[in-house]
Amino acid sequence: MPCNRCGCRASRMRRTSERPTLDPLGPRCCGQRIQHPLGRPQLGRPRTRPGHLGGDKAYSSRRNRRYLRRRQIKHTIPEPRNQRANRERRGREGGRPTCFDKTSYKRRNEVERTINALKNSRAVATRFDKRAYVVHGTVTVASIRRWLRL
Repeated sequence: MPCNRCGCRASRMRRTSERPTLDPLGPRCCGQRIQHPLGRPQLGRPRTRPGHLGGDKAYSSRRNRRYLRRRQIKHTIPEPRNQRANRERRGREGGRPTCFDKTSYKRRNEVERTINALKNSRAVATRFDKRAYVVHGTVTVASIRRWLRL
């Protein structure tokens, strides 16, 4: 039985399947576009590039910064003192000073300290669980214990 919208047979298998589908957008045929629940269309591959990247001084090489700029990824990486001194010593050939946002770097440090505090729980640190929902529950319990300071 073809679909009512465009006459294709692609949706027939979807509607007559014995198992319930987990598609929150309902059955669709080959002519329909997949719409995001918030109204943004999902066409093509998912996004693989982060909007912003934060790193510490160990990732401050020119090669890393060049790679991030080439992929158009905004980044907050502090420049070590020796790199800054070498750049200033070279003068004009040393290049521009790197852009650095202190507030976003403080936020990165806060997130990193929180993750390290959660790893005080042995179950979170070792990650022996195989199922994602078990790991999620373990991290949730560790977060609640941290919040309650038990």
